[in-house]
Amino acid sequence: MLLSSLGTSSANVALPTLAQAFNASFQQVQWIVLAYLLAITTLIVSVGRLGDITGRKLLLLSGLVLFTIASFLCGIAPTLGLLIAARAVQGLGAAIMMSLTMAMVREAVPQEKTGSAMGLLGSMSAIGTALGPSLGGVLIAGFGWRSIFLINVPLGILTWVLSRRYLPEDRHEPKTTRADLDILGSLWLASSLGAYALAMTLGRGSFGMLNGALLLLAGTGLGLFLRTEAKAASPLIQLKLFRDPVLSASLAMSALVATVIMATLVVGPFYLSRTLGLETALVGLVMTTGPLVAALTAMPSGRAVDRFGSQRMTIVGLTAMTVGSLAMAIVPTAFGIVGYIIPLAVITAGYALFQTANNAAVMQSVKPDQRGVISGLLNLSRNLGLITGSSVMGAVFAIASATTDLQTTTGEAVAIGMRATFVVAALLILSALAITMEARFSHAMEEKGFSLHKRKRPRPN
Repeated sequence: MLLSSLGTSSANVALPTLAQAFNASFQQVQWIVLAYLLAITTLIVSVGRLGDITGRKLLLLSGLVLFTIASFLCGIAPTLGLLIAARAVQGLGAAIMMSLTMAMVREAVPQEKTGSAMGLLGSMSAIGTALGPSLGGVLIAGFGWRSIFLINVPLGILTWVLSRRYLPEDRHEPKTTRADLDILGSLWLASSLGAYALAMTLGRGSFGMLNGALLLLAGTGLGLFLRTEAKAASPLIQLKLFRDPVLSASLAMSALVATVIMATLVVGPFYLSRTLGLETALVGLVMTTGPLVAALTAMPSGRAVDRFGSQRMTIVGLTAMTVGSLAMAIVPTAFGIVGYIIPLAVITAGYALFQTANNAAVMQSVKPDQRGVISGLLNLSRNLGLITGSSVMGAVFAIASATTDLQTTTGEAVAIGMRATFVVAALLILSALAITMEARFSHAMEEKGFSLHKRKRPRPN
């Protein structure tokens, strides 16, 4: 989990250096990041399902090998095109690592410790996100841009050795009981997700005909995917899983919450630099507050989930995020850095608690043969939320600021845009709270013999 998050955040800080090294534009070098994220987003569900079929430990070890080799190829890439291709392969390895790491938690720890384990994974992800920019900056300054990729080689080898030694072995089932991977369904899903991700990221905030065409393509691919899954003997995703109100609510909430988290990354740098007048280095330091708070609170959040239950902690986490978003929207500019850091800390602490509780609630109840694909869906919902948030929340910010060029607008206009963005963020979190309350009510009714989705037939006398 640490390696895969480092792979995302450390590359971002290298983009200016890479643009100079390859004499390329920003639009060209941004594909170094996009290729990695697109590979993860499009393939994470399919590789999770493949792990359910072939064995999670075997596939996880293969993913680590793939990630390590691709990191080496990134470090020696002579051209930008080869670097982007190697990053896509590295993203495939990261997708395997992210999906199967969470899926193996239930095999590696007792059920009553699931929350603590999920909290530890959350801490590693947050530490990787926070450490990436600073570690990448140090490596680039001391050893050049290639070092940010080559550092993953010894780390990948170490992780492979530890995983090979300590992770539980796969349970071998008879070949007659094993399902086959739904190749056609995987292709339709990957195409649909890839088109959606591109529609949300291309244009850097502007929405044109290409974005609309990609959205149409994504919708068409999704329709073909659903049609394929309904007829498949061994579907990639069993559509009946979405009838479970807990799973459906968890996926929806994860996407909404990730959208809000992306708002802090989109709006923060502009507010800190344009409104508060901070230098670039200090902006970066303030922005690390969020990942650091998440890293420090994720493990205590896991223990709280184990003690008080995932449903209760989900509500507490969402409530904290709502309070933090509203505080961000109303705190006066005169409060300066403190007026930004405190609400940001509340938002990210609530996010860490929600993420731990939400993941634990799902992974505790899922069937063993579906853990990989469900883990993939959880990671996918978060990634889609982040991708959507970068576009939608960025658009809200720009519209509220009443400008087309955020680099030259006034600090007051940026402050207005920031407040409007976090009002929308608070509304999204309140929607997530409504979803979890409805899901709890539906689940309670089903346990008592009722259903909100279908009427129960009366028993014969």
